[in-house]
Amino acid sequence: MDDAGPRLLTQSAELRERALKRTPGGVHSNVRLSGSRDFIRCARGAWLYSVDGHDYVDYLLGQGPNFLGHAPQPIVDAVFAACRDGIIFGGQHELEVRAAELVCDAVGWPDMIRFSMTGTEAVQAALRLARAATGRTKIIRFEGHYHGWLDNVLISQRDGKWGAASAGQLTSHLDDSVILPWNDATAVAEALERHEIAAVIMEPIMINAGVIEPLPGYLDAIRELTRQHSSVLIFDEVISGFRLGLGGGAARYGVTPDLVTYGKAIAGGFPVAALAGNAELMSRFGTGEVNHAGTFNSSVMATAAVTATLTSLLEDPPYDRITQHGNALMAGLREISAAHNVPLRIVGLPQAFHVAFGDADVTDYRSLQQLDLARYEQLSRVLVEHGIWVAGRGVWYVSASHGERELEVALTRFDKALTDWVAR
Repeated sequence: MDDAGPRLLTQSAELRERALKRTPGGVHSNVRLSGSRDFIRCARGAWLYSVDGHDYVDYLLGQGPNFLGHAPQPIVDAVFAACRDGIIFGGQHELEVRAAELVCDAVGWPDMIRFSMTGTEAVQAALRLARAATGRTKIIRFEGHYHGWLDNVLISQRDGKWGAASAGQLTSHLDDSVILPWNDATAVAEALERHEIAAVIMEPIMINAGVIEPLPGYLDAIRELTRQHSSVLIFDEVISGFRLGLGGGAARYGVTPDLVTYGKAIAGGFPVAALAGNAELMSRFGTGEVNHAGTFNSSVMATAAVTATLTSLLEDPPYDRITQHGNALMAGLREISAAHNVPLRIVGLPQAFHVAFGDADVTDYRSLQQLDLARYEQLSRVLVEHGIWVAGRGVWYVSASHGERELEVALTRFDKALTDWVAR
């Protein structure tokens, strides 16, 4: 462990120079354009180790997938062992059956599941299925909720209006989106009356932007409204699924959707996503009526990872110790912030919480903008300089690998980082 002081990035700078010659922006995902310039050599548990010899206690977790920590040995071993006999067959195999059974049984309410590679793909399958089942085209979705980077779901706010987020994005692909503020059941009721809605899609807890919980009764109200209007309710649990518990946000808030998308925590860090739901809807894939395809769907690697991850979560549930660590971490960050007279707002769940400057009453994306998010992004760079790996947007993730050592190191480094921040 290094001293977490100012860090030289000599080898990283050389690698970045090489990367920029062959890779736009030097990265393979635009999410990382504004991230750290340090190149990672390896990762274990809750730690990252850079090519320049630095270590980081990690609360980004690869944007969330490393719920069990980096390179969890049982999952890695299970995947390697399974792949010795092949990776892609172009046919069925036993692991995909076991993985499907484990997920559906663990969650409790879904009848059937289809695996894919990314959450973006799973969302597209869910929207297509909802349109096929209802014969309608319009989708209600919510400000600040993220459902992937494709043209028909990627949105951003400019000049107070929601629309396309990227050059080259076909704005016409958003014509069927009805974009509403979240946590406002009246707005949903009015939209359902005005439009023929195929589906309502949402994160049941808005983790991607702000870690904002649903207001009491909100999800129940949306569930009832979608039933009244024969619209499909889709929960996007790519982030919350298996992170908040085996049943995800649906179980936490006691509301069962018609369809749910999973990713990230479902496979111990391996690239796997899934769409699950009731048999009446999901069986439309099996008849060929609704197309869902993918060469790498339910690969040996993917389903071995899902099977091993779900087995681990069932046999040794990490949720109590993650809750303990997350609560202690939030309390420690608040205490240190107060001691430095740095007005940080630290709220959310122990499994995932949000840090920003300000003191607004946040219930949706609009009120989230009352916080000084840009100032926290600046602070996040100082935290990385001092050996705490975090996202610039303010979300901190806690894993099963975070323990007392990581808590002590994180709080010590946070204290040093704030000392540096105040002095600048």
